[in-house]
Amino acid sequence: MKLPKTILTSTKCVHSGTQIDENQGGVNTPIHTSTAFKYLEDYEMKYPRMANTSNQIAVVDKINALENAEKGLVFSSGLGAIAAALLGLLKPGDHLIVQSDIYGGTAHFMHHRLERTGVDISFVDMQNARNLKEALTTSTKLIYVETPSNPLMKLTDLSMVAAFAKKHSLISFTDNTFATPIFQQPLNLGIDLVMHSGTKYFSGHSDIMFGYLGGNSGLMDLIKVAQVDLGATLDARLCYEIERSMKTLHLRVERAAENALKLASWLELNDNVEKVYYPGLPSHPQFELAKQQMQGGFGAMMSFRLKGAIDPIKFQKALQIICPAVSLGGVESLIGSPYLTSHKSISQAERDGMGISNQDVRFSVGIEAVEDLKNDLKQAFEA
Repeated sequence: MKLPKTILTSTKCVHSGTQIDENQGGVNTPIHTSTAFKYLEDYEMKYPRMANTSNQIAVVDKINALENAEKGLVFSSGLGAIAAALLGLLKPGDHLIVQSDIYGGTAHFMHHRLERTGVDISFVDMQNARNLKEALTTSTKLIYVETPSNPLMKLTDLSMVAAFAKKHSLISFTDNTFATPIFQQPLNLGIDLVMHSGTKYFSGHSDIMFGYLGGNSGLMDLIKVAQVDLGATLDARLCYEIERSMKTLHLRVERAAENALKLASWLELNDNVEKVYYPGLPSHPQFELAKQQMQGGFGAMMSFRLKGAIDPIKFQKALQIICPAVSLGGVESLIGSPYLTSHKSISQAERDGMGISNQDVRFSVGIEAVEDLKNDLKQAFEA
């Protein structure tokens, strides 16, 4: 579907990537369920594992438009995207610089899988370029960041990382899951590769698992070889469901982010809460960076630390609307303890190093009425 180049993000969510059904006139991309495609005569050789079927391309084109990516790929999970990128771009003896506070599953993959391939990894605090410079070696090839970070919502200056990477001929790679392209577009800030766990906000209804990776076309060509080898791709039916869900992405995340800002401000004044981690609060140490880097909103994710007298598990069990559950990004509000969920796969020492306390709870704010969410938190504190 040909669209004007000047359309805005909300319009891209609805229309980008759509392949109009010319035979029947349907306005949605048809589902092509075949795993076998003709290849002789004028047909291009297609196969779902090669990530080149029409339904896969429709999803990729939509997200590429949102992230301003030259090329993109969809994967069976966000971690599948990360694995294909790092295994496709790095070789034994290469050095990787990683933000010190990242999603536990990513950290586990790096520690327990990537290092076995002979890749050397340095985890550093990326609050300033000096730390990056000190970690740099002659073997460094790539910098990996996640902003806002999971679960403590720390921000990394993407323009700074991009400039440092270009100066030293490195690849820059960002996990943009929490912000979504509605609020943050790393490629426009100079980053080479952007990744999403599409299971979260792109799905939006806690019923689809997939990942996306996009960016520089030369790098994406190398990563596609790794994807084909690993087989981490999607079938046509799931691609249809993804495309359908993404049409409402902007509506969902804008409403959830509006709720999150109101709740973060309220929680910050609550006597049961020691600290709130949300980049939209003036008390956030990187609030000015958030205003500069996150356009139009601060996302719907936050964490808060309960005071010692509050048992995090009993508190979560007392909630009636907000659901204690794994994952995030759905229309419903979800809450969880990182040490039992997102960061369970790493050690207590590693969590301590990231600054994660067992009193911390991660809160994925949904699109419910904000007063109902506030009342639910209030009654759980009282319970």
